Amino acid sequence: MERKEYSAGAVKMSFWFVEFRKVVHLLDEGKSMDEVKQLALNKNLFAAPTILRANQIFSTVSGRIKALDESFIPVFMTGDLATQKLVALIAAMAYDTLFFDFVYEVIREKLMLGGNELKDSDVRVFFKDKQQQNEKVAAWTDATLVRLGRCYKTMLYEAGVIDKAKSARKIFRPILDPELTRWLEKNDMAIYIKALTGVQ
Repeated sequence: MERKEYSAGAVKMSFWFVEFRKVVHLLDEGKSMDEVKQLALNKNLFAAPTILRANQIFSTVSGRIKALDESFIPVFMTGDLATQKLVALIAAMAYDTLFFDFVYEVIREKLMLGGNELKDSDVRVFFKDKQQQNEKVAAWTDATLVRLGRCYKTMLYEAGVIDKAKSARKIFRPILDPELTRWLEKNDMAIYIKALTGVQ
């Protein structure tokens, strides 16, 4: 797995599952990423309020898709809705190293220890640790960290990994489709199975 520099770009992003699915469907039909971009910008494929937002959605969604090997497309197309959401989540984790670390270090740890709640304090502790380890994160404002934490929780909620409670959120251990598990193992991404299911 490629380790990218930590980024706070997620504050401007969303899970964008519907958009992710649209792009994967178009690629499956044989469209190129450039053709999809034209549809996004000229035909408002994502029903975005502005061209700037359409570009931002395309840039993020295409980046997430490119973070995976394109052999994921058949697995996505034949998977049920829960599996498709997990694929979109894995793509978001592959695209954003800090988000991956959050899932791996916080969610996996909880599941390994038999915990099933994500508290706001867990999010704060994660960012505090990262600020001590990384100069870039250390320079971010508290407001940025709060927004990042909120974004991570929203993505996990929309992927079906946590609930929508106001304070402590219940963590649901995902049941991975055998096809998805095989694909992850084959593509040297078994670490994502560990991150999401809490296995050693």
